[in-house]
Amino acid sequence: MRAKDLMTSDFDFISGDATVRQALELMNQTRVHCLIVLPRDEYDGHGIITDRDIVYKVIATGGNLDKAYVHQVMTKPLFFVEPLHDIRAIARLLRAHKLTRAPVVEVGKIIGIVSITDIIRHFR
Repeated sequence: MRAKDLMTSDFDFISGDATVRQALELMNQTRVHCLIVLPRDEYDGHGIITDRDIVYKVIATGGNLDKAYVHQVMTKPLFFVEPLHDIRAIARLLRAHKLTRAPVVEVGKIIGIVSITDIIRHFR
């Protein structure tokens, strides 16, 4: 099984300058658990903000969703996988870096996301 077989194409992008509340609202509107954070400039890379980042880094610490910014709580750098990557190799990558998701990139463009939930569903 390959990344392209498991990935979800339901994802969206957000600016690192958005507030965490704006990120949470976009996640709720689009019914996703993460957003890809756009690079700030041509020398920057993508990041990711997950529901886990919001809970652990803002809510659990008593932070304010309106005063915390995406770039402050996002996970970066991202580890990308290609559509033909084997899911066991992806699982090892996620484990090694303590991540829950990896964007799938084809010809320099993000086309989907593979999560640990996607991998688990495959093995049920």
